[in-house]
Amino acid sequence: MRLLLIHTGGTIGMAQGPGGLAPLEGLVEAAVAERLPAGATLVTQIFLPLLDSADVGPKHWNAMLDAVRAHEDMPVIITHGTDTMAYTGAALSQALAGENRRVILCGSMIRLGGGGDAEGNLALAIDAALGKIRLDEPADVSLAFAGQLLPAAGLVKHDSHDLHAFRTQVQDMPKPPVSRRFDARRLAILTLSPGMSADLISAALSVLDGAVLRVFGSGTAMDDPAVIAALGHAVKAGKRIRAVSQCEAGGLEPGAYAAGAGLWSTGVENGGRETPEAALIHLWLN
Repeated sequence: MRLLLIHTGGTIGMAQGPGGLAPLEGLVEAAVAERLPAGATLVTQIFLPLLDSADVGPKHWNAMLDAVRAHEDMPVIITHGTDTMAYTGAALSQALAGENRRVILCGSMIRLGGGGDAEGNLALAIDAALGKIRLDEPADVSLAFAGQLLPAAGLVKHDSHDLHAFRTQVQDMPKPPVSRRFDARRLAILTLSPGMSADLISAALSVLDGAVLRVFGSGTAMDDPAVIAALGHAVKAGKRIRAVSQCEAGGLEPGAYAAGAGLWSTGVENGGRETPEAALIHLWLN
């Protein structure tokens, strides 16, 4: 049995240096190797330089996908920082949909050797990658964290300090995407807030190719003709806007409230139960 480790960086592989915690090459690789069962061989692909996950983006998702697909015979562990883990989980889940791969994401809130969660998370990831643990609902991409295996398609980092930092929200089963790679389109997540001006929305959309729009509740927006016009103008200009709820769970129900009528009349897409991260990836790949 061979196991591929893709180490991108993150807290799990940091060590104390003169300026504080910083990534240390070799730390994660050694920790995984010493936990492998007899007869298992570790193959590594290391990002250089190692990244804080705040710097991870589309080109890095493409690099991860290239590595996964170049090793078709191997299960994969990807070690990654927690701050953008939900984006990477959505990216890999959607891009690999239907390819029947076993990819386990892993990170930690406290570094290896820090007396926290890193060692346990790595052990869980290895067991999951080697097929010793199975999800109740099988997923191509999962996160090993705090004693749980979570489907990565709908990850939410809901706590910035607690070791149980992640939850997962149910997502509709991803269909094979139109594209399997990420291009250079300018996409972003915008959040409606009370009193938000149409000028601000127009200015943001003028420099974007598309956007995820976090709306209120089950699908409402302010009854401001200028705001509705700004959204409608962007859609008519060919900019895809995909709406999701600002609530962590529950999703959207267009038509449930009159306050959403103007929003849905613009041609904004219904993201349903998608997390903002999953909706952003949907725009990139479809």
